Amino acid sequence: MNRNSSRPCRITTFCALFLIGVILQGTAARGARPLNLVVLYADDWRHDTLGAAGHAVVKTPHLDRLAAQGVRFTHNYVTTSICGVSRATLFTGQWMSRHGNSAFGAFKTPWEETYPGMLRSHGYHVGHVGKWHNGKFPGDRFDFGRSYSGTYWMTAPDGSKIHVTQKNEDDSLEFLRSRPREKPFCLTLAFFATHAEDQNPLQYLPQPASLARYEGLSIPVPPTATDEAFRRLPAFLANEKNEGRNRWHWRFDTPEKYQTMMKNYYRLVTEVDAVCGRVMEELRRQGVLEQTLVIFTGDNGYFHGEHGLADKWYPYEESIRTPLIVWDPRLPADRRGRTNGSMTLNTDLAPTLLAAAGLPAPPHAQGSDLSPLYLTEPHAAWRTEFFYEHATLRDPSFIPSSEALVRKEEKYILWPDFGREQYFALRDDPYEQNDRIGDPALQSRIADLRRRFAELKTAAR
Repeated sequence: MNRNSSRPCRITTFCALFLIGVILQGTAARGARPLNLVVLYADDWRHDTLGAAGHAVVKTPHLDRLAAQGVRFTHNYVTTSICGVSRATLFTGQWMSRHGNSAFGAFKTPWEETYPGMLRSHGYHVGHVGKWHNGKFPGDRFDFGRSYSGTYWMTAPDGSKIHVTQKNEDDSLEFLRSRPREKPFCLTLAFFATHAEDQNPLQYLPQPASLARYEGLSIPVPPTATDEAFRRLPAFLANEKNEGRNRWHWRFDTPEKYQTMMKNYYRLVTEVDAVCGRVMEELRRQGVLEQTLVIFTGDNGYFHGEHGLADKWYPYEESIRTPLIVWDPRLPADRRGRTNGSMTLNTDLAPTLLAAAGLPAPPHAQGSDLSPLYLTEPHAAWRTEFFYEHATLRDPSFIPSSEALVRKEEKYILWPDFGREQYFALRDDPYEQNDRIGDPALQSRIADLRRRFAELKTAAR
């Protein structure tokens, strides 16, 4: 295991980046351009909400096709599970502690070190469509910038109403159709769906044409969506002041409400899937798909009633794991359609995009280029753990701060506001129901985890 396994071996990563850079420089010398880049960025969409991930109900045919033609990473995580922070991490490749956005304000990383800033300064036509959530939208930093979110129905210039997901589609296609053909391009399509419209009692508002979807089905209720599971949480979470519990009441506190909310949530999922398909089809129509790297992922996971909670924030698996599909024209045909179990992070996306453009990651980025994981075999040494962090929001009774050392097979959690620890052996307890922090047989193991946790925390900050 690497000592600093919050990122892979620096020498190996440098070599991989160097080789990719040589390849790209060679193609540039022959008149080829760096890859175009498209980021399809969903909201509040956890790792298993995909047909390709084996979901029994939700329909995502276009994303399933993307996975069948690319690579799907099964263990992708966010380093902070909340919209604004995760989006700042997307753009910077940095932990919250470094980029400085602890909720929804502006990040402190210089714009010239973000992937849109670097790409534009190196000749890319750069667009952003949809949700921003990092302070004032810097529209002048983009060649094509349209930022909006927070509500599902918007007023169009002609006074009519338009659904936010439809506007996402219209604006994305306009970007692709109006772009200068002589430049490589980068589009970040940041959906508002499937985020709840928090102040609306309906929460999830799909388009009328979607309302027949999932009708007549009974949505399975998670096995840990119980009062018993809620009472297993630490006392500062297992109470009605906790915002995760508050939002559970908004959405899931009766069987009828659960069915209504989840069906509408899944309708929004399928609407986003359809837009992703139309973007891919436009790339094919223009003849540029084979020169375009496409990434589908999301800003954070989401509780669907597990632990008696709703939304995200907390370092449990449902909250911190997100989907990640990469469609890369460089991927050999015999490797398409594979899954990859490497532990990937949202900090890796900016370095991956920049590497595909033939650019090194900025010196303060903390993630690593993912492409060696699927373009080479066997792949280089890779992380097996990471540090998770989340700031207190409002006060500890509302959303307390949390930190964690996360591995696939185990997890150590610290709740700094309360000095409370938890330990879960995920291999035997994937739903995190049996906190073994006090198990006498594990105290030596937990002491080792505390030490490693402190090392990774220092490295992140």
